[in-house]
Amino acid sequence: MRTLPPTPGPGPTGERPVCLYARDLPADVSVGAHSHEWGQLTYAHNGMMRVSAENSSWIVPPQRAIWIAPHVVHEVTMLEAACLSPLRIHATRDPFRGERCRVVEVGSLLRELIAALEPGDQPRAPERAELLGELILDELARAPSRPIRVPLPADKRLRGLCQALIDAPGDTRTLADWAPAVGASERTLARLFERELGMSFGQWRQQVRLAHGASLIARGMPLWQVAQQLGYASQSAFTAMFRKTFGTTPSAFFADDRIKS
Repeated sequence: MRTLPPTPGPGPTGERPVCLYARDLPADVSVGAHSHEWGQLTYAHNGMMRVSAENSSWIVPPQRAIWIAPHVVHEVTMLEAACLSPLRIHATRDPFRGERCRVVEVGSLLRELIAALEPGDQPRAPERAELLGELILDELARAPSRPIRVPLPADKRLRGLCQALIDAPGDTRTLADWAPAVGASERTLARLFERELGMSFGQWRQQVRLAHGASLIARGMPLWQVAQQLGYASQSAFTAMFRKTFGTTPSAFFADDRIKS
């Protein structure tokens, strides 16, 4: 995987608190770990990405974006080719006071406001850019949050295992199968999952599959295909797991998104 530097360009100012710097990125590239003096709404209007920060990972489809507070170290990995369009937001205009990371829905109005914002630091109509920025901040503060967070461990052996499953959530190997590959016994790995992540290996893998599955459903992939990609024996098995976690079916969970879109 190729690692790229962050998008260049100056940050937001008091006069222009919201600015956008877009660039097209292919799949399987990563914007290496970095931080900013400003806050950032990491967003791509097409394609899918993975954002890692604060010992957690989030799978982010086009209907979602993730707020990253100033000075939070983060990394972005493109799971599909996309136009990465992060919004840079002045630290004094933080829409989510006290929250370092927050996943938000990108509804139709917020999506169109972002699309209308000229990229770069010298818009042809600065007054219009300022007004759009204020509308974006107002809409962003109202945006509902529906995150599926995947916690990440500090232990190097466990982190390697977890990263491999995040990259291939349909992998069906057991903890005993993984033990020789990471250089630790099955018992040691089981203890590490409970100690570092507060859950069993099976529970953690379910979170990974939920994160990927929710994003694929949001993209419009049929449920049977989602289940197949994630290693489930059938669509009904995946639906049962989804209902157990969220108390509703995948179709009902995403019904509001389809109405808003």
